[in-house]
Amino acid sequence: MRFFISNFSLHLPTQVIVMRNFFIISFFFFFSSVYSQRNLMFGGSSENKSDTTSTKHDEFDLKKASFDMYRIVSIERDTTYVDTSLTIKKDYEYNYLRKDNFGLLPFANEGQTYSTLDFGIKKFSSLPEIGFSGKHFNYLQADEIKYYSVATPITDLYFKTVMEQGQSVDALIAVNTSERLNFSAAFRGLRSVGKYINQLTSNGNFRFTTSYNTKNKRYFLNLHFTGQDLLNQENGGITTISDFESGNPDYDNRARLEVYLKDAKSFLKGKRYFVDHVFRINKNVSNNSIYIGHRFIYENKFYEYNQATVASTVGNTTVYRFGDAYLSSKINDHTRYNRMYNKLSAVYENSLLGKFQFFVEDYQYNYYYKQILFLDTGLVPNALKDEINIVGGQYSYQKGKWNGKFTYSNSITNQSVSNFDASLKFDLNEQNNFEFRFQNLNKIPDNIYNLYQSSYVSYNWYNNFNNEKINNLEATANTKWLNASLQISSIKDYLYFSDNSTNPLQQLVTPKQYDKTINYLSVKVAREFKWWKLALDNTVLYQQVDQEDDILNVPKITTRNTLYFSNYFFKKALYLQTGFTLNYFTKFYMNDYNPVTTEAFVQNQTKIGDFPMLDFFVNGRIRQTRIFLKAEHFNTLFSKTNQHFSAPNYPYRDFMIRFGLVWNFFQ
Repeated sequence: MRFFISNFSLHLPTQVIVMRNFFIISFFFFFSSVYSQRNLMFGGSSENKSDTTSTKHDEFDLKKASFDMYRIVSIERDTTYVDTSLTIKKDYEYNYLRKDNFGLLPFANEGQTYSTLDFGIKKFSSLPEIGFSGKHFNYLQADEIKYYSVATPITDLYFKTVMEQGQSVDALIAVNTSERLNFSAAFRGLRSVGKYINQLTSNGNFRFTTSYNTKNKRYFLNLHFTGQDLLNQENGGITTISDFESGNPDYDNRARLEVYLKDAKSFLKGKRYFVDHVFRINKNVSNNSIYIGHRFIYENKFYEYNQATVASTVGNTTVYRFGDAYLSSKINDHTRYNRMYNKLSAVYENSLLGKFQFFVEDYQYNYYYKQILFLDTGLVPNALKDEINIVGGQYSYQKGKWNGKFTYSNSITNQSVSNFDASLKFDLNEQNNFEFRFQNLNKIPDNIYNLYQSSYVSYNWYNNFNNEKINNLEATANTKWLNASLQISSIKDYLYFSDNSTNPLQQLVTPKQYDKTINYLSVKVAREFKWWKLALDNTVLYQQVDQEDDILNVPKITTRNTLYFSNYFFKKALYLQTGFTLNYFTKFYMNDYNPVTTEAFVQNQTKIGDFPMLDFFVNGRIRQTRIFLKAEHFNTLFSKTNQHFSAPNYPYRDFMIRFGLVWNFFQ
C-alpha cells in the first residue's frame, strides 16, 4: 500500500516531466531534421546564404512537396494523406479519442469510460484479451497506430480545454532522414479534475514509430513502441439521484452531491513492442512474386484497483458498496498480464490471379495474481496461461472495380479457435461503392470472465466458460445520395456481467454466460443536404435485438443532426463554420458501470435516454490551423429538472464552453 501511495503522489508531476522532456527532445529533433533534410533534398550546405536565396528555396520546397507526399499508413498498409481541411467530420473527430465517437456516450469528466449506444462498433477477436474494457476506450491498440511517409517534417498539435483544472493535448512529429526511413513520436496527455467529488483523470499515451524500406523496395519494415498509463479516480456515482434531478440551484455546484466512493482509484498501465516486416524473394517485381512476412507483438499490462476506505455513507446509513471485504481498509487489488504474438506468412502474388497467403500464428499469454485462494465456493487459482497455435490462409483479389479478401484460420492446438472473414467491395465509380462482409468467429473468453481476484469477497471467481460463437453480416453502400449500412449478428454463448445483489445500494457484479441465441439488427443511414451556404448533416441509427431475456440492451433510435453555415471571410483568409448539433437516443435499460472491474454490467431497473444534447459551435480555419469553440449541452440552461445520465447514478455532462485547436506545421 505504501508503494502505491508514493507512486500515485508522484504520478502527476512525473507525467508533466515526461511531457516536458518529450517536447524538448522533439524540438531539437525537429529542427535538426529540417536542416539535414533541406540539404538532402535541395543540395544545401552549411554555408550561409542570403535571405533571397532562402526564400526561393522555401518556395521551391512547397511546390515540390505535394499533398500526396505526406502519407499516413495503417497496419494493413491502407494509405491516407495529411488533411488540413475543415469539414463537419473534423468537428465530430475533435475529441479526446481523436475519432468520430457517434454511438459512444461519454461520462461527465474527460478521459473516463463511455457507455456504448451502438453495439455494432464493437470489434471481436478470436484470441483472448485481458478484459477491463472500461479502461480500453482510451488505450491505443496495435491497429490504431499509424505510420508516416513524409517529404518534409510535419507536426500535428491538438489542444482542448477540459472540465476543471487541466488540459487535453496530443502532439505528434513525423520526420524522414531519407525517402526510405521515417520516424514519428507522439504523446497524448490529459489531466482533468472534473466537476464531481473524486473524479480526477490523469492519462498519458506515448507512441514511437519507424517505417523503412530498402532502395530496391524488396524489404519493408514497420515498428512501434507504446507506453500508456490511464488513471481514474472512481466515485461510484452519486448517492441521491433526487438531489440531482430536482434542479435545486444549491446543487449547481456538483461537488455538493454526495458520491459512493471518495478515495477509490483505478489504474491501467501497458507497454507494447510491435514489429511487422516483409521481404520479397524475387529481385524485381514481376507478374509472379513471392514474399515472406513476419509480425511480432509483445505487450504487458498492469491493472490496479485501490480503495482506502471500504465503507460508504448514504445519508445516515453506512453502506458497503461492493459487499463484504477481507480487509477493513486499504484495498489494493493487482492484476498482471502479458502476451506474445508471432505470425509467419508466405505470400504468392500473381498479377492475374491475385494474392495467396499462408500463415502460422503463435499466441502465448499469462494472466496472473500473486496467490492461490481456497474459498468456501472452491479453489481460485492464481493464473491463466496458454499457448495457441493457428494455421490459416488468405486470398486477396483486386481487379478493375472489384476488391475482395477472404481469410480462414483454425487452431491446431487443443483450443477451439476459428475465424472465417470474407469481404468484397465494388467501386461503381468515384462517388458510389458497395461493400459486403461476413464473419464467423469462435472466440475464447477474455481473461477477466474466467478469473478474477479481489479483496472483496464476492469479486473472486474461477470459471471455464464456453467460447462465444458469432456470425456477423454487414453491407455498406456509400453513394452520392446517402451512406447506408446494414448489420445482422447472431451470437451464441454471449458473455456479460450482471449484479447479484437485491440491495439497490450495493453492486455484487459477476460474469455470466447466456446459453440462448441473441439476434441483433442495425441499420444506419447518413445524408447531408446542402443549400446555398447552409448544410444539414444527419446520421440515424436503428437497432433491434431478438432475445428471450434482456441481456443485450440498446436504444432503438440514436441520431445526430447538425445544421450549420459555412463561408469564407477576410479575402478567403478565414474559413468559418458555425451551427448546432443535436444528439439524441431513445430510452432503454442502459448498462451500469462497476469501478472494481471497470466493466459495464446489465441492469433492468432504470431506463435512461430520451433527453436532447444540444451543442452550439463556431469553427474556423486559417491556413493549417483549425480553431474550435463549442458550447456543450447548452439546453440544460433552460431545463428546470435534470434527466441526463451517462449510466445509472452517473450524470452526463452539464453546460460548459470548451475551446481548442489543431495546428499542423509543414517544413
